[in-house]
Amino acid sequence: MKNKFLNLLAWIFPLAVLAQSPYTFTMQEAIDHALVHNTRILSAQKAVLSAEYERRKTIATGLPQIKGDLSYNNWLKQQVSLIPAEFFGGNPGEFAAVTFGTKQNAGVSAELSQQLFNGSYLVGLQASKVYLAISQNAKEKLETEVVKATTSAYANSLMADESIRIAEKNLGDINKNLRDIEGMFAEGLVEEESVEQLRVLKSTVEANYDNGKRMRDLAYNMLKLVLGLKIDDQILLQDDLESLAVQNLDLALLEQGFKLEENVDFRIAKNQEESSSLLLKLEKSKALPQLNAFINAGYNGFNNEFKFTDAQQQWFGYSMAGIRMSLPIFSSLGRQASTNKARMNLDMSQIQLEETRQRLFFELESAKSNFQFAIETYYNNQENLLLAERISSKNQVKFLEGIASSFDLLQAQKQLYEAQYNYLNSMTEVINKKTILDTILNNISN
Repeated sequence: MKNKFLNLLAWIFPLAVLAQSPYTFTMQEAIDHALVHNTRILSAQKAVLSAEYERRKTIATGLPQIKGDLSYNNWLKQQVSLIPAEFFGGNPGEFAAVTFGTKQNAGVSAELSQQLFNGSYLVGLQASKVYLAISQNAKEKLETEVVKATTSAYANSLMADESIRIAEKNLGDINKNLRDIEGMFAEGLVEEESVEQLRVLKSTVEANYDNGKRMRDLAYNMLKLVLGLKIDDQILLQDDLESLAVQNLDLALLEQGFKLEENVDFRIAKNQEESSSLLLKLEKSKALPQLNAFINAGYNGFNNEFKFTDAQQQWFGYSMAGIRMSLPIFSSLGRQASTNKARMNLDMSQIQLEETRQRLFFELESAKSNFQFAIETYYNNQENLLLAERISSKNQVKFLEGIASSFDLLQAQKQLYEAQYNYLNSMTEVINKKTILDTILNNISN
């Protein structure tokens, strides 16, 4: 029995470990995962399917339609009709009460109808295509937003990891300096103020370190949310921030041509114009006649008792074919008001399309400027960090040799911490600004 229990544990334990294993992502893998599992993406996919089904529904309304009817009537009290009594040999001017028909009757019928002409249907077919395109473009727009959100969340998580790593190193250096200064103070080589200043700096770095850990948790939770994961899932990031920043230092992107018609925002605005144009056509089509053809057939049975299932029950058949035309004549100017309203909506959508065109050119120039500035800031902060590291190292040596004061040492270290943060932030900005520019230029592959 004991051996069976141990064997069972041997099977369960690897499965439990496997179930708890963390997700590992490069940035591209994270983007690919988000484009499949992000909850907003899943909703957008459903919206596209819904638009496709709506299109099929619209097409079906213009195809042959067949409907069947079953009926059963039971007169609890039959209607009475009055006819001249002289028909039955009565006196002229008098009437006799007569009941026509049987107390019960049943019927079955079927009708085949076909729409021959309907202007609204023709417009509806065009509108269903535009509606589907709107849903597809909205999904593509959302995908670009998810790519940007994933890129930003991934970069921020890497920045949080790197910030904590640097803060840990800085704390180690501060603790070493503090021990050295406390030893020098014990020997009377430095004043107590130098020790106190370093303790204040240590306290500040420790507070920033603790806050950095909290910010890292928030950054990772945001990334999980974008990826469509649960908050308690574990993830490991395989890329490092500096390598990603170097990969995004692409100045050639600033010279890339801009194809306005490929931009998803412009296509959405164009869809809106097309939709407004079709709505105007729809209102105009309501003044046209509608023509439908039909053919029907059926059987009716009559009886004073419910014997419709008996073999002796008589059934009387009928059939009819015809054409129906519906012609709108006068609507008290309602159609004209609807048409004018649709025309105004078309004018507004055309204005919005032109506004979108101009806005996109402005956003393009702004995105290029921001990306170029981010690259310049990155290189500048990279040099500043190297300088700050050298200055801090020199002041460390000078202080221990008694050449520099504790104030000079503290200022050099604060300058180093600021340069470290600026460098991390500039790497994140390069990644984010390039993603924004890629989005406008339609470089993001979904």
